[in-house]
Amino acid sequence: MCYMDNNEFLRARKRLSKTQKQMTGLLGTSLEAIQSYEQGWRSIPTHVERQVFFLVSKMRENSKNERPCWVIKKCLPERKKQCPAWEFQSGRLCWFINGTMCEGKIQRDWQKKMRICPSCEVIAALL
Repeated sequence: MCYMDNNEFLRARKRLSKTQKQMTGLLGTSLEAIQSYEQGWRSIPTHVERQVFFLVSKMRENSKNERPCWVIKKCLPERKKQCPAWEFQSGRLCWFINGTMCEGKIQRDWQKKMRICPSCEVIAALL
């Protein structure tokens, strides 16, 4: 199940300054698939969605305004110690890492995390 919709996909492509054809190489898919994602005719596979979020986050990584998730979410020290985003100092990639502490509990898989992440200000800032 995909949580990125066609408009978010299009915004992400534009944020990356890529043509549809260039996206085919980045995502390992066909031009027809890219067009279908943007038109909403085909749902975006999980592996494509994850790759798009990753690329956009890497593009933004060097921004001086970027704060790690534990700062944005005001995580207490005991929560941070349990979270792999803190352990690996990947506070802008928290959505990418399974096992993060979100909403007070460990999020073990992508499908469940992506029910939470789109409404979180950490990932919302990507798109």
